[in-house]
Amino acid sequence: MTNHTTYSNAGSGDVLVFLHGFCESTEVWDAFTKPLQQKFRTIALDLPGFGNNTPSGSTDYSMEGMADYVKQQLDQLGVKKCILVGHSMGGYVGMAFAEKYGSLLSGLCLFHSSALPDTEEKKDNRNKTIEFVEKHGVEKFMESFIEPLFFSENRDRLRQEIALMKKIGTATPQESVTGGLAAMRDRPDRSAVLAAAEFPVLFIFGKDDGAVPLDKALEQCHLPDNSMVYFLGQTGHMGMFERTYETRKAIEKFAETIYG
Repeated sequence: MTNHTTYSNAGSGDVLVFLHGFCESTEVWDAFTKPLQQKFRTIALDLPGFGNNTPSGSTDYSMEGMADYVKQQLDQLGVKKCILVGHSMGGYVGMAFAEKYGSLLSGLCLFHSSALPDTEEKKDNRNKTIEFVEKHGVEKFMESFIEPLFFSENRDRLRQEIALMKKIGTATPQESVTGGLAAMRDRPDRSAVLAAAEFPVLFIFGKDDGAVPLDKALEQCHLPDNSMVYFLGQTGHMGMFERTYETRKAIEKFAETIYG
């Protein structure tokens, strides 16, 4: 049985579901979603292995397995239709969800995320990271992993947010870190899912995001029949902290366009 602290559920009306990224938790959405709760019901889920959702026994870290988990949670929460907002790895899960349960989506937001698979170079990097984590542990990994997710010029003003991210990341079990890395490495190309999408897609990209480079962003944002695209300068991979107002407004407008 899922511990109730593995999700947040607030507000009422049409539903926005938020999926966090790798080594994150629902906490990254706490402040971000509050203003949206005046108009929408917002649900944020801890994905399997992350945040408070660290079940004992084996965990399916695959994007498809996580998408199934999201479906189960939404069923339990009585959600029939939603807009899914996926940050980074949460967007990969969103793409797997769209492929399996597309009829449940009113819209999808890829927030610093991608439908494209890892390049060979990125797969190689994931393997090296898995080795590093197995050898040196999660805490040591977090020392070098978190800061580069933020655009260099935003880091001083976002010390608290960086500290929060390190705290969440360091609390992540080692097997979730290595399992998540392997699952992201092995995820398939889902650009065909974007091309076939019968719902609108919102893309939010940081122009200085090392994880989703600009050329990869441009490769996919024209694929859906109906897409809105937001490029943010001086923004890395963490728009919910780096450009809170702008990214929240983009999601709000996207939702209003869909829900009326």
